[in-house]
Amino acid sequence: MAESNHTASRGYDIIGDIHGCANTLARLLEQMGYSKVNGVYQHPRRQAVFIGDIIDRGPRIREALHLVRNMVERGSARIVMGNHEYNALGYCTRARAGSGKTWLREHNPRHDRLIRETLDQFEAYPHEWNDFLEWFYTIPLFIEEDDFRAVHACWDGELIERFKEVQGGGSCIDEDFLHASAAIDSFAGQVMDTLLRGTDLRLPEGMKITGRDGYVREFFRTKFWADNPHTYADVVFQPDPLPAEVASRVLTDHERKQLISYPLDAPPVFVGHYWMDSEPAPLRSNVACIDFSAVKYGRLVGYRMDGERVLSRDKFVWVNVARDHRDSPDYPISEDSVAR
Repeated sequence: MAESNHTASRGYDIIGDIHGCANTLARLLEQMGYSKVNGVYQHPRRQAVFIGDIIDRGPRIREALHLVRNMVERGSARIVMGNHEYNALGYCTRARAGSGKTWLREHNPRHDRLIRETLDQFEAYPHEWNDFLEWFYTIPLFIEEDDFRAVHACWDGELIERFKEVQGGGSCIDEDFLHASAAIDSFAGQVMDTLLRGTDLRLPEGMKITGRDGYVREFFRTKFWADNPHTYADVVFQPDPLPAEVASRVLTDHERKQLISYPLDAPPVFVGHYWMDSEPAPLRSNVACIDFSAVKYGRLVGYRMDGERVLSRDKFVWVNVARDHRDSPDYPISEDSVAR
């Protein structure tokens, strides 16, 4: 099939979750032919697309944010929001009077732990952090082009169309939408949970699973592209496997109705979020996950998109992160490059 004029004229490099690995990101960009022009990475013919989750967990969160935002503002990159940017907005935003809460996102031990590295690394730069929080509002939840789509965790076409209607055709949230999303059962809550965290099903009554992060869950994450699934194993999509006796459980009609699908003839869609640990490859001919756990000594992965309708294994590129060299200092980010 012929490439579309849009992407064929300017290729895109979709890049997975960074989580503060600024030096690893610099290595990947340089590997893909990007170089600094007046202190900002750019490519003569291509544009990077960041899949979100720039912050939290990693060693150089501040540097990663500056690198990414500088590219976006220069026009050499685009970005979609990750659940960690959304979480940061909620964590740092006071709840409105009468809500019965102090903060939109509760300050409990788990939430404190998730954002700790970010707040610690910005402790000496509070004005910068506030500036980044304002910038998060300008990050779209999704990118929708004729020949590809990008969203952090799940492409739900019906939900996205409703969101665009509510937001006047836009793809960004505002402060009112953020406050509304604190109620998970609200429309705003469903948008943020589905697009940024994915879809899920409840485990059988009384069953819980403990993830690698130590968090105990009563739900498991599901594919949004499964074709005619019959069992839990056909739809589960998360780093932690289901017990064998649960994976073989047959989906009920009620459960099948909760699942969404992504048509095979739809444009290729790219997601991050899911901590993959296999060899990078498409999940399906038009679905690819590009999060391969860089901050957990995995790979920082990109996909070089050139308008193809069928995704190819050989279009993935990556930087391996060795356990004893996470975000190696061999590619330092100077203070000059993050000064504003």
